[in-house]
Amino acid sequence: MADKRREEVKELQIGMKIRRLRQERRMTLQDLAEGTGLSKPLLSQIENEQVIPPLATLLRIAKTFKVGLHSFFQEEGTSKCILVKAGESRRLQRRPGGGDNAPPYTYHSLAYGKKNRNLEPFLVDFDETEWRDELLVSHEGEEFLFLLEGELELHYAEQIMAMAPGDSVYYDSTEPHGFVVKGEVRPRAVAVVYSRE
Repeated sequence: MADKRREEVKELQIGMKIRRLRQERRMTLQDLAEGTGLSKPLLSQIENEQVIPPLATLLRIAKTFKVGLHSFFQEEGTSKCILVKAGESRRLQRRPGGGDNAPPYTYHSLAYGKKNRNLEPFLVDFDETEWRDELLVSHEGEEFLFLLEGELELHYAEQIMAMAPGDSVYYDSTEPHGFVVKGEVRPRAVAVVYSRE
């Protein structure tokens, strides 16, 4: 299973795309670290496909490069219309090695072949975890999440909101936000991220 996951990660070549963008702009890893506020070791791990970054991290990198988030998920020679059949989405495990700091969800890109898009749709599977403040992220843009199954607790700024199947939330993602699983059923949701950059 871990080998299959690594192969899926390699197919997207997010790290290679980040390295190529950095080199095209004649930036060092230090330059990118200063622009994003991320550490050089983390950026090196991302470029070497050892770590798949969270969406918030990808947005910070995209903003530094002045490119859209979609740049990391598109393939060369793609068309204007993309149909992603059930089971054919691109799965991204945030940190293949896991660990205490691994975000508690896996996301599947639902438009990985579409160029020049303003929205980034994902199917998200949430893993059970205890709440910790490190789960809070923030970034430019807006997000929409529709909960398909399971129960979630959304921590947004100073609010805590319970979500059940069929509930949806639309929020400004510049505010700190994070999710934690509630109940026995593993939650699954459709999320759409929009970045103004």
